Amino acid sequence: MNSEKLYLYPVWLRLWHGLNALCIIVLILTGISIQYSDIKYPFIPFDTAIILHNIFGVIAVVSYVFFFFANLFTENGKQYRIKMKGLLQRLTKQTQYYLTGYFKDAPKPYPIEKNNKFNPLQRIAYTSAMYLLMPIVIITGVALLFPEFIIDEVFEISGIQITAIVHAAAGFFISIFLIIHLYVASVGKHPLKNYKSIISGYHESH
Repeated sequence: MNSEKLYLYPVWLRLWHGLNALCIIVLILTGISIQYSDIKYPFIPFDTAIILHNIFGVIAVVSYVFFFFANLFTENGKQYRIKMKGLLQRLTKQTQYYLTGYFKDAPKPYPIEKNNKFNPLQRIAYTSAMYLLMPIVIITGVALLFPEFIIDEVFEISGIQITAIVHAAAGFFISIFLIIHLYVASVGKHPLKNYKSIISGYHESH
């Protein structure tokens, strides 16, 4: 069967992807260490976790701002636009493929194309992660760095406590997204193909 190489990941996107992945992993590990600092053997000592969390949090903010504006001025931004017409049918079709079709070696209902890198489920997940969860994590994280700007109380509950809970909850969902992202990237006849693509920039389409 003939194959075609598609250049899907320009240099800037690959560099951003690597930096963002590093930030998320460090933030997850340090966040867990901060959250459960009272256990005997945390992943990272509390004081070190705080410093690393703040440093990589700032890097993640700068990285996200770059990603946001890069998507405004490049074709990559189109990958995050969700077309509502027929969305439920597309999601259902893709879900059926993941649940049964993949295991029967059925063809992908939405193969990767130059102008359509994400299948419907990926588009929903990636858009939600990058344009909903990430902004929540960033806004609440910056607020926790400067708690003097947080409202003292909301319905007699500490504003700082509410902010911390929202920050941790959004971070948790990003952690879940990361796990699913790593799994979905390995789905296919060649589990490492997508990982190679994000390094080389080329996706081999069969």
